[in-house]
Amino acid sequence: MIHRYKQNGYNIVLDVFSGSVHVVDDLAYDIIGMYENTDTDGIIAAMTEKYGVDASEIRDCIDDVEELKNEGKLFTEDEYEDLAFDFKARNTVVKALCLHVAHTCNLNCEYCFASQGKYHGDRALMSFEVAKQAIDFLIENSGSRRNLEVDFFGGEPLMNFEVVKQITAYCRSIEKEKGKNFRFTLTTNGVLLDDEVIDFANKECHNVVLSLDGRKEVHDRLRKTVNGKGSYDTIVPKFRHFVERRGNKGYYIRGTFTHNNTDFTEDIFHMADLGFTELSMEPVVCPPDDPYALTYDDLPVLFEQYEILAKDMLRREKEGKPITFYHYMLDLSSGPCIYKRISGCGSGTEYMAVTPWGDLYPCHQFVGYPDYLLGNVYDGVTNPEVQNEFKLCNAYARPDCRDCWAKLYCSGGCAANAYHATGSVTGTYQYGCELFKKRIECAIMMKVAQAENNNENEVTA
Repeated sequence: MIHRYKQNGYNIVLDVFSGSVHVVDDLAYDIIGMYENTDTDGIIAAMTEKYGVDASEIRDCIDDVEELKNEGKLFTEDEYEDLAFDFKARNTVVKALCLHVAHTCNLNCEYCFASQGKYHGDRALMSFEVAKQAIDFLIENSGSRRNLEVDFFGGEPLMNFEVVKQITAYCRSIEKEKGKNFRFTLTTNGVLLDDEVIDFANKECHNVVLSLDGRKEVHDRLRKTVNGKGSYDTIVPKFRHFVERRGNKGYYIRGTFTHNNTDFTEDIFHMADLGFTELSMEPVVCPPDDPYALTYDDLPVLFEQYEILAKDMLRREKEGKPITFYHYMLDLSSGPCIYKRISGCGSGTEYMAVTPWGDLYPCHQFVGYPDYLLGNVYDGVTNPEVQNEFKLCNAYARPDCRDCWAKLYCSGGCAANAYHATGSVTGTYQYGCELFKKRIECAIMMKVAQAENNNENEVTA
């Protein structure tokens, strides 16, 4: 399978199953497009008519395509499909927990999937006892895996900062004895961010996620305090102070764009102008009748925005002022192993969310859905049927993914988004697919442009 597209002046051909990326001229681009379904004479006739070139030049190009095919760099076969059917039977260990230390929040964001932190239930704070049992569960179910991850999540986790500190100290106290290494992530809206939190995060947290939607008018439209006031002026100075203290790494700013700001690159550029370099901007996922829901009419605008962002990032890089965009982080030379490419995030199997009461769910987006209750941190997984369902969440379990060129980059997409869009974790969230494919095209284009720039620099050096 191949995928061809044109972007930023490049003719790009991706060979899906080898991962090879080719940048070609117009003639080769068209020949590759015809190669599998047209014989040599037909290709020569069509290309002669279109380009007016000599037949020998066309034959040489066809020979080059044939050589790349023989080398396993074009039109390679799918050798991975059979692997997917072994996934239900495979053994898995738990490697990460998302601890919902606070089912409450000091903001009242209108688009919050967690119902303003309550997850459609009661407000609650996780006790140290429940958190400790969750860590013990993680260790007991992690097998021989050494590196374990714990995300402090909410609601707003800093509303339960004492337990965050206590559980971190507990983990550090048993690392050597248990032969484990813990990495912590903190996600915060920033309202309670202060020097004590910054000192803690800089000492203990591998990564910190800061929630900011961009321009003041955009951010304040939906991210309000419980009193109905915008939170931008409160959090931005704190975020800037945090990033300065942290040394500009080990964090990222995470925003959400909606129908209200389809020009979301302006929000990304605004955040870059504030001095933030590690950035993410996610499309809102909500019922289609919400006033801020993205529409299919928005797609062409969003596609253009992703291209604008990619080009601007290349410009900033040349000027020595690069920014990182989470969805454009792509490793073409190695990247995840094939099992990871097929199975994705591991929700429900390797990764689980823990409520303040100790209930286990496949991930934070399933919390509060009774059908997806896995068990609890005391008894472990008591609903293996749900876990088996998530073991089958992979790029080959979804019929719509079968002929998709991007399936080994998205692993079939987010199970939660699929569930909310289709009612099944193995369904397909089509809107998200369209955005994802565009982002991957932009990311590959950037790699092409960077390689070209590096070659130019080598020549002129």
